[in-house]
Amino acid sequence: MKNNDISSLLEQLSERDLSILESLRTHRVLTTALIRRLHFPISGEPREATGNKTHATEMAAAVATIRVLARLESHRLIARLPRRIGGVRAGSKGITWQLAASGERLLRARHGDPARRRYVEPSPAFIAHTLAAADLAIRLYELARQHVIELLSVEAEPECWRTFLSAHGARAWLKPDLFAITAGGDFEHHWFIEADRANEHAPVIVRKALQYQQYAKSGTHQKEHGLFPTVLWVVPDVKRQATIRKALANEPRLRELGASGAFQVVTNADFEACISGGGLAAP
Repeated sequence: MKNNDISSLLEQLSERDLSILESLRTHRVLTTALIRRLHFPISGEPREATGNKTHATEMAAAVATIRVLARLESHRLIARLPRRIGGVRAGSKGITWQLAASGERLLRARHGDPARRRYVEPSPAFIAHTLAAADLAIRLYELARQHVIELLSVEAEPECWRTFLSAHGARAWLKPDLFAITAGGDFEHHWFIEADRANEHAPVIVRKALQYQQYAKSGTHQKEHGLFPTVLWVVPDVKRQATIRKALANEPRLRELGASGAFQVVTNADFEACISGGGLAAP
């Protein structure tokens, strides 16, 4: 795509079109249903900051969503992935989208970003995990629109990854699924969020918790922000919640950070209550 083609196409795109492309750039893959929740509000739902018009019903919003996505697809800005989330019965809501090469080039030109991202078909496991994290991010946006919280920042992968020096002086990486800063009243709350799908054994969770503890000991985040984030695992059900809580509590190397309350494990159903309460998860 040449520069003059990009300029011409940018003139044809609405603010909402660009917002959709930016959302796909941030979250990497999104379903039609998630895009609907982000950019096509229903009457009675708070509008997003761009002031998009509301739709009378969820059906009307869904129709408008697929119409806009089809238009962006016709311009080769976005591409649908072969597998639908939820199978054929999910219909258009289950279609999963990512930026196409032309969309990626357009956004690189818009941001002045020389780094080219390779776009290949992601694996089913990657899609499922990325969509789970995107759903949590969108729920944060929705809480902010409802004025339940103030949302100061949301970072998805890989933007939310952190590098630091380990105790041995080697460069190490921490790779949360999301980083967010929320506010309520006079307090800021920082969050590293893990979208758990109950497909990893407890020792894997413990190793990840130890990485968080190593990052906390480096003092990197505290030097910039004055506090260390709550590490929040969001799990499918209470059985998984009990499993992770037990694994973290039984690991002696986690006594320091675990005892401080920096580790929290909540079910999907309790996510909003935990965020709005500043991390006060139910025991």
